[in-house]
Amino acid sequence: MRKKKRTGRKIFLAVLLLAAIAVPAYILTNNYLDSRPKLDYIYSADSSPKAQYPNVNFAVISDLHYYDHSLGIDGSAFESVMLSDRKLLPESGELLNFAINELLDSGVDFVLIPGDITKDGERINHDKAAAELKKLTDAGIKVFVVPGNHDVNNPLSEGYNGDSTYPVETVQNTDFAEIYAEMGYGRAISRDKDSLSYITEAAPGLLILGLDFCRHDENEPDHHAVTGGRLKESTMRWIAEVLTNAHKSGAAVIALSHHGVVEHWDGQRKLHPQYLVEDYKHIGKMLASYNVRAVFTGHYHAQDITRADFGDGGYIYDIETGSLVTHPCPIRYCELNNGSLAINSDKIIYRLRPGTSFADDAEAFVKKTVYLEAFSTLKKFKVSDKDSEIIANAVGDGFVAHYYGDEDPSKNPGLDKSRLGLWGRVVLMVQQYVLDGLWADLPPNDNDVTLDLR
Repeated sequence: MRKKKRTGRKIFLAVLLLAAIAVPAYILTNNYLDSRPKLDYIYSADSSPKAQYPNVNFAVISDLHYYDHSLGIDGSAFESVMLSDRKLLPESGELLNFAINELLDSGVDFVLIPGDITKDGERINHDKAAAELKKLTDAGIKVFVVPGNHDVNNPLSEGYNGDSTYPVETVQNTDFAEIYAEMGYGRAISRDKDSLSYITEAAPGLLILGLDFCRHDENEPDHHAVTGGRLKESTMRWIAEVLTNAHKSGAAVIALSHHGVVEHWDGQRKLHPQYLVEDYKHIGKMLASYNVRAVFTGHYHAQDITRADFGDGGYIYDIETGSLVTHPCPIRYCELNNGSLAINSDKIIYRLRPGTSFADDAEAFVKKTVYLEAFSTLKKFKVSDKDSEIIANAVGDGFVAHYYGDEDPSKNPGLDKSRLGLWGRVVLMVQQYVLDGLWADLPPNDNDVTLDLR
């Protein structure tokens, strides 16, 4: 028995030694690679006075993932899709309709939508989502969209019938621009020839820079759409040109992007690099050099705001808005006044079906789907069922908190490491940064906050 214990200790110490060598080496290598830009970025050197923001009110809804019931909501095939993600797909139409009615009564001047308008780029879902959004433009409220990784040339654009799937028509770049012609593309001052990026006027003195970092042209048949984002050289040069022109005209600029340009929790770039555009630090620095102070993003389904400073006085806020179909289903309301941006968030999940358990069930659904994904991943590393369950539950709690925003560490249920076996503790030690990062809210506040953009 003592020999077995000594052997176990030796293994544990060997793993600790390996981690002590490998982790710092990984960090140093990763930081070095992060510091090297993949493109020859064009930064602004213009020190003339910054443009003044006009006073406007606007709203943000993101990751609508609209799904029409005619494509099937019953059967094992659709159930498998539901359990593999955190989206309330059957309620997407109901949630969008509720949000639009709220926006119609809000008095906003325009609405920003940072991509993933549809479940998986289905033509029918684009057409129906655009028809719903047209209620806003018909009422005089401008709408500006960009595509998400799900929206264009998606090889998994499909419907569901019992235990099987069938392909349905998707859209290409030209289709997307035509469908949303009244929502940014048809009234663009300039459009990038190599992406679905554009720049247009939202209000006198205020431009919206819609950035498309998605890699639609890399999608392959029978594969998931590429999740990550990347900036092309030609698009980078187009951005520099239109931002230079904007500065010369005296207009302020707000950016709109599906992918993040600032890391939203310490460790996100390691666990989920595909939710940040490649070269995000350099892209953020480039935008900031042209006095772009705010970029509205989505993709991660979380309510989070983070600021990046670049050491030369330049900075940018990445204002990420949670998905309309993932608890807590937020709408952001924003008021620009004398260079201050006041943001307030409305979690409509709590008002959609009053007197029911819908909101609580939606939160439990998020935790369940995160738990299942984490449990499956842990099993690939040969972690026991008991330990996988304990760790996966903690991961679920962390993501529920991060999706909601303004994470409060005092509400963290915690994880009793003494309940884990040796291998479970080793795996947790390597992945502890995930739990620590999710519960440590980076400044500023995420839901209700006032930001100085001057």
